[in-house]
Amino acid sequence: MMKNPLLLLAILLAAGCISTASPSNSTAAAGSGASLETVQAGDTVSVNYIGKLENGTIFDTSYSEVAISAGIFSAQRPYEPLNFTAGAGQMIPGFDKGVLGMKKGEQKVLTILPEDAYGEILPQESVPLSILEENNITAVAGADIFSQDELGRIMRGKITEVNETHAAIDFNHPLAGKTLIFNVTVENIVKPKAQ
Repeated sequence: MMKNPLLLLAILLAAGCISTASPSNSTAAAGSGASLETVQAGDTVSVNYIGKLENGTIFDTSYSEVAISAGIFSAQRPYEPLNFTAGAGQMIPGFDKGVLGMKKGEQKVLTILPEDAYGEILPQESVPLSILEENNITAVAGADIFSQDELGRIMRGKITEVNETHAAIDFNHPLAGKTLIFNVTVENIVKPKAQ
C-alpha cells in the first residue's frame, strides 16, 4: 500500500489516467458535437424562463408551479417552453440577443434595460374625440383601444382621460420603462435545414 497520496496522484496524472480538462472540454474531446451547438440567428430555440422586475416581482414564467406561487397563474395559457426563431425579431431585442451563444441545457440570467425591452415611458397622446368617433370608438376613461402605427403595427392603448374635445390615450406597454430580469434555460436548439 502506497503511503504518499500526493505521489500516487502525480503518477496518475503523468500516466494520463486522470484528466484535468473541464467537463465541457472532455465532451469536446470525445467528439460529442451536440453539446457544442450554440444558439445562432435563424435557429429555432425552446426555452423555459422566469421573468422578474428589479424588486423581485415575477411578471411572467413558463413554469406553472412558479406562476401559482407568484399569484399570476392563468388557466387560459399553456405553461411550457417558449419556442421562437433567434434573431427574427419575435422577442424583445435584449432577450433575442441574450440567448445567442447559449448551449442546450445552459442557464443564464439576462438583465434587460428598457431600451432593449419595451422602451422608455412615452407621453400620453391627446386625440380629438371627432377622430375616435370617425373610427366608431366611444371615448370612455379606462377603455382599451387598438390603433395602427405608421409601420402598420397594431398598438394597444388605454384611454386615461376624456374631456369635452379630446381623449388622453396611453400607448405604453405595461412593462415600459422597466428593467427586466429573465432566468433562462435553453431546452432545445433546432438548426435550420440546409436549402
